[in-house]
Amino acid sequence: MLSLFYQTELPEAGVDEAGRGCYAGPVFAAAVILPEGFYHPLLNDSKQVTAKQRDLLKKVIETKAISWAVASVNNEEIDRINILQASFKAMHLAIEQLTPPPGLLLIDGNRFKPYAQTPHQCIVKGDSKLASIAAASILAKTYRDAYLLELHEEFPQYGWDKNKGYGTAVHRKAIEQYGLCKYHRKSYRI
Repeated sequence: MLSLFYQTELPEAGVDEAGRGCYAGPVFAAAVILPEGFYHPLLNDSKQVTAKQRDLLKKVIETKAISWAVASVNNEEIDRINILQASFKAMHLAIEQLTPPPGLLLIDGNRFKPYAQTPHQCIVKGDSKLASIAAASILAKTYRDAYLLELHEEFPQYGWDKNKGYGTAVHRKAIEQYGLCKYHRKSYRI
């Protein structure tokens, strides 16, 4: 059972990313402020629900959230600044779109680069503990998956319709056969 809030004094936004460990495509991040009393029985970490359930949850979150935003950082910038910094940048880009601005940021994971003067709390496996982080994980994943389907149309040989840019056996074999394309990441610095 997910907790709705981490605390009740400040309005809080859950923040999560998708695509950090991929070989190709952008990293996406989402930030979500949920209203008091929000509940959906399917809401969970995006990896724990099916694609069909994620699509349903996306619509519910976008309709019911006080505020939500999604942002991305492309593979060229990931190579320039590294994947960790790119993840933080995508999170910051999503957070800055929230209206009203949150008083506390709840970050999935154990590291975060502070955003402006807004306090934050890192929560390991937060997407399976707090509703707002789970909601952010759903949005980040659904938006990234949809984007990778678009990229698949341009480069179908890599199987991005199925692997979404992750390093599956099919994707690795396609890289051996066809080489890298313009959407592949070329550095894996942390």
